[in-house]
Amino acid sequence: MQQVKFGAPWSRQLRILTVVFTLFLLGLPAILINRAPENPPAIYLVSIWLPLAILALSALFAIRGFIIEPDRLLVLRPLWKTSLSLTGLEQAEHDPQAMDGSIRTFGNGGLFGFIGLFRNKKLGRYRAFATDQKNAVVLRFPTHTLVITPDRPARAAELLNGQT
Repeated sequence: MQQVKFGAPWSRQLRILTVVFTLFLLGLPAILINRAPENPPAIYLVSIWLPLAILALSALFAIRGFIIEPDRLLVLRPLWKTSLSLTGLEQAEHDPQAMDGSIRTFGNGGLFGFIGLFRNKKLGRYRAFATDQKNAVVLRFPTHTLVITPDRPARAAELLNGQT
């Protein structure tokens, strides 16, 4: 199998969450700058710059797509690729309800993606690189579970399972 590239479309929910969070993270510093005292304390300056830093860092970790290679999965980011080994992959399955009822335990829950560690009753603990939950492809390994959301989830699952 050669490498196959997939897009990472955004769900309506992700677009709405990203817009709302972005407006908040830009609006808060604007309000604080507008109301800043003449000699603001350091914590005031931090509260101006921290939301902007969160926005910038979150944008850097956004998911632009996926590449499936014979031995690894690449998650495409704006400036780099995250490489994940496919060694030991037992099964890949397209499951549009895989992320239902999930609780984020660490990561980003809606600013440019659903990225990080999550858990739910169906999958247990898992790591997600998601932009549209209905495109969820669950990758099961002996020691962990991974969820990705490529634009052609059935095709991605087929390739990951070693079929052509």
